[in-house]
Amino acid sequence: MARVPYVRREDADASLKPLYDRLETERKVPTANIFLALTHAPAQLDAFLTYANSLRAADLSPKLRELAILTVGHATRSSYEVAHHQSHGLAAGLTDEQLAAVADFESSALFDETEKAVMRLAEESTLHVHVSEGTWRAAAEHLSGRQMVELSLSIAWYNSGVRIMGLLDIDLEDNYANPFGNS
Repeated sequence: MARVPYVRREDADASLKPLYDRLETERKVPTANIFLALTHAPAQLDAFLTYANSLRAADLSPKLRELAILTVGHATRSSYEVAHHQSHGLAAGLTDEQLAAVADFESSALFDETEKAVMRLAEESTLHVHVSEGTWRAAAEHLSGRQMVELSLSIAWYNSGVRIMGLLDIDLEDNYANPFGNS
């Protein structure tokens, strides 16, 4: 159970209506629990959305971004992150088989050298914060400097997201299957 109540549009103060309009325009409907919790800090939620949108508009391939995000989700065992980003991964060109193999990407033949390098960077950064020079170089061989910065920002951003979800104990919505099979 979430540590703060979810504030739904119908229960919100009238001053928050533009924020709900933005959420419903830019995000999935019904509004995800993470956003319903973050409405308690409307200025920060507005900035949160702007920053997240900037990552989606980056030069980095959506497929690589989603592989990094899903790797962060698996590395932290964030059922919320993984469940929510599987559809984004499919939209970005991942297959169902690849989605199922993200947790064991190192031993999977479903990912190419670039994809594995990106996933390795996401996993190492998530689990250890600092990444080795070899891990960095393996990804940088395939990406521009701009893309490496955008990838770094995406990995860090989604690491902050899973920590926010954990701190606030955000519930996975009923219309999402828990990828780890637990509650």
